[in-house]
Amino acid sequence: MTSEGKTSPLWLNPPAAMGEELRRCLDLLGSHGSECTIFFRADDLGVPGYQFARLVDLFRRHRVPLTLALVPAWLTASRWVRLLEISGTNRSFWGWAQHGWRHRNHAPEGKKEEFGPARPCGAKRRDLLLGFERLSSLVGEELLPIFVPPWNRCDEDTLTALRDLGFKALSRSLGARPVAPPGLPDYPVTVDLHTRKEENGKAGRLALLKELSEGLSRPLCGIMIHHQRMNEAAFAFLDLLLQSLTRWRRARLVHLGNLLGEG
Repeated sequence: MTSEGKTSPLWLNPPAAMGEELRRCLDLLGSHGSECTIFFRADDLGVPGYQFARLVDLFRRHRVPLTLALVPAWLTASRWVRLLEISGTNRSFWGWAQHGWRHRNHAPEGKKEEFGPARPCGAKRRDLLLGFERLSSLVGEELLPIFVPPWNRCDEDTLTALRDLGFKALSRSLGARPVAPPGLPDYPVTVDLHTRKEENGKAGRLALLKELSEGLSRPLCGIMIHHQRMNEAAFAFLDLLLQSLTRWRRARLVHLGNLLGEG
């Protein structure tokens, strides 16, 4: 059980002006105009720890909802109790979703996928059901019928199985293919804070600010978090981002359960 990857070069050597550039970005987008619905999605959950505690403390302090994607095979009864203890008594802030089954890559080559074409349809359906049953037994009514595929990828077999098994929505990357079938809305993430691939901080800064500007220009903007990759600079920027968005007049801050409840 691991959470892959290292801290992005962006956060190892962040430019001092990032905060000012974020403010300028929001100013350019304006305070007037259409509302932007924003959700944050934290992936690779299941093991409580210091990084998780820092993350939920930030969202709790700023009173911003957060979708938390749980890896079923990582979660135990004692870990779930501890996650609840850390996240606090106000449960309206949190939306708990299913994040794959084991978060294990099954693709023999190319991009990583747990629910891709390299596996038989029956095996993927079995793992979807195993994950849902495990989380349902531990999480109960707190669990949202929403699926978050590891690496934001899944194939057509999986989409069909999700609908057949009673899932009500999923969340992948913007423009993910294949397109989800009718009756299974896909709430995409458009901004990736931590699994960035730029080779240096400058390139990372420019790319992230571009993603934020484009994402916040849309009616719906999803922002992806990987708390295990966060260092002090990444936490400081997230703190500033949450503070800025709570003051931005166009922002409506939700978790995925809120969107699902709106139909």
